Amino acid sequence: MPPDLSVVVPVKDEAENAVPLLEEIAAALRGRVAFEVIFIDDGSKDGTAERLLAARAQNPELRVLRHLANSGQSRGVRSGVLAARAALVATLDGDGQNDPADIPNLLAEWRRQEGSTPPLGLIAGQRRKREDSAVKRMSSRVGNGVRQWLLNDGTRDTGCGLKLFSREAFLALPYFDHIHRFLPALMLREGFRIGHVDVNHRPRTRGVSKYGVFDRLLVSLLDLYGVLWLKHRARNPQRVDEL
Repeated sequence: MPPDLSVVVPVKDEAENAVPLLEEIAAALRGRVAFEVIFIDDGSKDGTAERLLAARAQNPELRVLRHLANSGQSRGVRSGVLAARAALVATLDGDGQNDPADIPNLLAEWRRQEGSTPPLGLIAGQRRKREDSAVKRMSSRVGNGVRQWLLNDGTRDTGCGLKLFSREAFLALPYFDHIHRFLPALMLREGFRIGHVDVNHRPRTRGVSKYGVFDRLLVSLLDLYGVLWLKHRARNPQRVDEL
């Protein structure tokens, strides 16, 4: 039988964080839901995949995928979703800053809202308090403000990696690099409903951040323009009937 939930975690050079994060995910979900955990090693050079494989005997829910070369976080998420065996997928970042204990809260909100019209596509985590540098917090606040003004997706924090969504809904979205930052707007574009849950955020205690601030500014503006174009070009029927 397939599991009820697939947890997808893209990682790059997170050898110190991967196994502790796996153990936290297992502790949060065992006895609550049938699950699998899929780590996608996105071209790591520090032995991340090897450490995960060594922990598989104690964590039978674990699956490990590997990209031969670094392909980015969105490609990692997509590879994990394509491999997922469950209809519901949860994602979280591999740096340990998302709290796996929040996954059951997202599941509870999904169960509370599912079955309504339009169909539910996504429950997005939104960080209560960012545990990052002042520069990162400020740039994120500005970026989220501009994105919300242009896309009007009702989400104050699309950068939070902790999300829960329908696998079918995700695979219906147009794929592009950095899609993971625009899932609420794209779900709405396809006619799905979205919900939100406030979640915990933790400081990074191991490893090194892979993200800069200024090096992402231009690409974020290009992505935003592309999603705005997609939004304005959407045409959805109210429903589709088979005759």
